[in-house]
Amino acid sequence: MEKIDISFVKEEERNTVAEMLSNSEPWITLGVTLEQCLKTCHDPEYMIFVAHVDSLLAGTIVAHHHGLASSPYIKTVLVAEEYRGKGVGVKLMEYVENYFRKESYHIFLCVSSFNTDAQAFYKRIGYTQCGEFKEYIIEGASELLMHKRLK
Repeated sequence: MEKIDISFVKEEERNTVAEMLSNSEPWITLGVTLEQCLKTCHDPEYMIFVAHVDSLLAGTIVAHHHGLASSPYIKTVLVAEEYRGKGVGVKLMEYVENYFRKESYHIFLCVSSFNTDAQAFYKRIGYTQCGEFKEYIIEGASELLMHKRLK
């Protein structure tokens, strides 16, 4: 694997990020549309971090600085399928956690109950489940609230 470069999204990448999100799981199952992803990716309230490998967009994290109880909230994590299992997700999460660690003791995210691979990933990097929203987005599935202490 070549070097993984992480930075804030460039303006010209926002639509590509939105397309990647809308064409990936769990967003397909959750019924999240391209229009919703475009709205999020162009909303100045959200911070979008991107990972590049060999100048190709390999992953992204969409976060809100004070999204939950005045702590950072990770709204979306995506690693392109061809880069999964190659360290991109870990590097992205480390980068975002270090970014927010300067100002916050905590960080939160939600993961769908059917997304067991993502749950295992988050647990492996130190997140613990602290809540559950039953049938929050779709019937028959929960959104699991996860937390990590940063300091």
